[in-house]
Amino acid sequence: MTITQQDKAELFHSLHTDRAPLVLANAWDVASARLVEEAGAAAVATTSAGVAWSLGAADGNALDRGLAVELIARVAAAVDLPVTADVEGGFAENPGGVGETIRLVLAAGAIGVNIEDGVGPSLRPVEEQVARIAAARAAADEAQIPLFINARTDPFLRPVHDDPAERLRDAIGRAAAYAEAGASGIFVPGITDLAVVAELAKNIERPLNVLAGPGAPAVAELAEAGAARISLGAAVAQAAYALARKGIREALEHGTYGSIADAVDFGGFNALFRS
Repeated sequence: MTITQQDKAELFHSLHTDRAPLVLANAWDVASARLVEEAGAAAVATTSAGVAWSLGAADGNALDRGLAVELIARVAAAVDLPVTADVEGGFAENPGGVGETIRLVLAAGAIGVNIEDGVGPSLRPVEEQVARIAAARAAADEAQIPLFINARTDPFLRPVHDDPAERLRDAIGRAAAYAEAGASGIFVPGITDLAVVAELAKNIERPLNVLAGPGAPAVAELAEAGAARISLGAAVAQAAYALARKGIREALEHGTYGSIADAVDFGGFNALFRS
């Protein structure tokens, strides 16, 4: 049975709970999205860094919006799961442009977005980011799709505060403003300390998303602290590219192939792309 985009959006909202958090192993192309679906995930999320790299750009609002939207459409068409897309800062200079990005992303089939407030080494002023989130919400309301806007705030990633307590206060304050503007969830990357995660979850009145990877607490521990969504971000793409670099260098420098021995089965992988 075909699931409508609106149904996918509503399902995606329901997946955010601190009792059984949504775990997202972020994809960067159709192949990785199909692997996520094959593994039994509840949804597919894209990683802005992985997408940008795969399309020949650096992460950080350098990717052409048209290329990003085309990739989102390819992923959404290739999987049956809800798809949420990382659109960095909105691929636009002003709120009106962010609204247009959201209209394009919805037309591409996505039901969620990440919108970040980091700009280079600093953070966008709160009032500016509030206007951008409000524009995204207005565009989604106009399309009558309950878009999940995951508002990312970066006090723990940008060197804007030396005091960890001030970073925490800034994240909580920004989260409140973004929620008021229409954010469905709040993404605070750069922190996996369980006490800080718990403090964020207690003080943010939206599902809390954290970024995890090697060295971070396990999913169950982050869930116990209050995280409702746990993303791997660019980590899977980075690991895949690390293996590619290792295999390439081994062949060129040593004439051997051991590092690429543990590959996905060709036939089984190829079968993922047959309708």
